[in-house]
Amino acid sequence: MSTLFQALLAEKHADDVSVHVKTMSTEDLPKDGVLIKIAYSGINYKDGLAGKAGGNIVREYPLILGIDAAGTVVSSNDPRFAEGDEVIATSYELGVSRDGGLSEYASVPGDWLVPLPSNLTLKEAMVYGTAGFTAALSVHRLEQNGLSPEKGSVLVTGATGGVGGIAVSMLNKRGYDVVASTGNRDAADYLKQLGASEVISREDVYDGSLKALSKQQWQGAVDPVGGKQLASLLSKIQYGGAVAVSGLTGGGEVPATVYPFILRGVSLLGIDSVYCPMDVRAAVWERMSSDLKPDQLLTIVDRAVPLAEAPAALKDILQNRIQGRVIVKL
Repeated sequence: MSTLFQALLAEKHADDVSVHVKTMSTEDLPKDGVLIKIAYSGINYKDGLAGKAGGNIVREYPLILGIDAAGTVVSSNDPRFAEGDEVIATSYELGVSRDGGLSEYASVPGDWLVPLPSNLTLKEAMVYGTAGFTAALSVHRLEQNGLSPEKGSVLVTGATGGVGGIAVSMLNKRGYDVVASTGNRDAADYLKQLGASEVISREDVYDGSLKALSKQQWQGAVDPVGGKQLASLLSKIQYGGAVAVSGLTGGGEVPATVYPFILRGVSLLGIDSVYCPMDVRAAVWERMSSDLKPDQLLTIVDRAVPLAEAPAALKDILQNRIQGRVIVKL
């Protein structure tokens, strides 16, 4: 039996893209997935790009937007999931080539689903969303590379964003001395509330000039920014340290030299939250429910909105008018 529901649909008209809430039927959804009644979704920068002309995210319109979803299984032909199971879906092709999570219902391949860990609620899962998973994967990879609290401070760039803010909180929970970098001069109190011991400007990381090697300042860094700032950051990492890079809001070109790598043994770790293998993905989500779960997780929420307000939130995230995370209650 089909069910009517509300979804945030992006449609293309000539060279323009419109985004609006539309009534749809579960019969409109792909038939090869696990049917989920979604409780919460979230707003990501990638979603904002998907909802604008020239965003180069969506493969084919019309499409339900949303790369994140958390909810309860309604029906399933996949033996791994049964009616009533609570699950998380983030990234893969959701909201890119397959109808996504900004919707009251979604059909998601079982291979893309993570069972909700026992110490997380559906709401908390979407406070995290792809941003939180990216932050957790960054910390996970850095610790695999030798990051530890006794070796010195850790820098987080773009700290008022979703990835950055959650990374600050997670590192603080793990006992690290966290330095938060931001371009928002008014965000110091917020970042210290999240767990930063020091807040610096982004100019303290990259002042417009680049050196092959600079004074060693941090044992490691979580960097969702990229660009020239990443090149500058690499020159300031301590011997044997590492940078986990997951974004390119600062640009896709990194004009670095090989000197940090060959003279200081610095590592550059690429963080892919989209196609991360399921065994790693599930393990990291377990950590997000335990040793990486910040005591102040809900502090990262900028606001919670109904689906009707999601189009405005998509515009806000592209205009840097969001501090932390926006969650959508379905």
